[in-house]
Amino acid sequence: MSRVFLIIMDSVGIGGAPDAIAYGDQGANTLGHIAAACAAGHADNGRSGMIRLPHLNALGIGGAAQASTGTLPPGLCDDRGTWAVGRETSRGKDTPSGHWELAGAPVTFDWGYFPRAQPAFPAELIADLCREGALPGILGQAHSNGMAVIEEHGETHISTGMPIAYTSADSVFQIAAHEEAFGLERLYDLCRIARRLCDPLNIGRVIARPFVGSPGQFRRTAGRRDFSVAPHMPTLCDRVVDAGRQVIGIGKIADIFAHRGISEILKGADDMALFDQTARMVDEAAEGDLIFANFVEFDSLYGHMRDVAGYARSLEAFDARLPELTHRLRPGDLMIIAADHGNDPTWQGTDHTREQVPILMTGPGIAPGGHGIRGFADVGATAERWLGIAEGPHGRSIL
Repeated sequence: MSRVFLIIMDSVGIGGAPDAIAYGDQGANTLGHIAAACAAGHADNGRSGMIRLPHLNALGIGGAAQASTGTLPPGLCDDRGTWAVGRETSRGKDTPSGHWELAGAPVTFDWGYFPRAQPAFPAELIADLCREGALPGILGQAHSNGMAVIEEHGETHISTGMPIAYTSADSVFQIAAHEEAFGLERLYDLCRIARRLCDPLNIGRVIARPFVGSPGQFRRTAGRRDFSVAPHMPTLCDRVVDAGRQVIGIGKIADIFAHRGISEILKGADDMALFDQTARMVDEAAEGDLIFANFVEFDSLYGHMRDVAGYARSLEAFDARLPELTHRLRPGDLMIIAADHGNDPTWQGTDHTREQVPILMTGPGIAPGGHGIRGFADVGATAERWLGIAEGPHGRSIL
């Protein structure tokens, strides 16, 4: 019996999405633009020179990137590994849409979104949230980068007890509050209320965004929690559990799937801690298990913050640890490394970008080669075929 490790490099897109123009993202290319900035010396804050991703290169990320846009990013090579290019069909460039489609559940409906008006949220929603949450009011109520809105309203939040609510181009309602002044559990309780109130609006996620510190030194903590709607159809995770196997969700995977089809949850303070958990599972996961991990900091710390050098450093740090996973795979194991959308740090705004993504596959005995452009759902179908379980209605196995 085999095991599958599905690793999501959150937001590591490779450009080339044919429908990017519909999202205002024509020309966005997360990996390509980061690599170009490194080659030009524009990403030297804490690093220098060409981007160095030898292990991702060996797995085929260069071949996937070149196939996606026709251009090989500087510092990568195009003739290695087992790869495909993932093309999303879901109607959104958000985290749930990407992950659900990768797991065999494409989003064919339209999410609800909040307008760019000021305030961004309906007055009735805010009034109900204040009443049910016993709040004196809500700060923010705008489209914003998370840290920017915290810096703007954090001091007032602490002095008044009014939490900070904001949104983005995604279908999301985010609530930021100080862990000590407001309370972490109180924030979670408030987000549960908001989740219920947002259901009629078809909002995909309510996100708790706790932070600590003082004005000018605020920082977000690892206490983030996503309150997602449940997937609209069974996913890869459900089918693994239905087959009597285990799904170990690492990072925010359980939150993304509303804890459905998840057997065990492993968390960490940052991506390196999540890597520790993933490496441990390579040694400890049982035959037939699915280990499903999300590495969020590419997106949350560097993509949304438009930090090109930070994104490059994060990619290089992830790459440096990859042998801890690949060198310990057992015969019969399959590891798939993919992404859920893009978040080009050179792009305008602070939102996700509509892009194609790399699909890199490795394991003992897996033959190298490119597999062209494939649907996101083909990732889930590949995992199901590899595990020998019932396959869903969407996607077909790449291998």
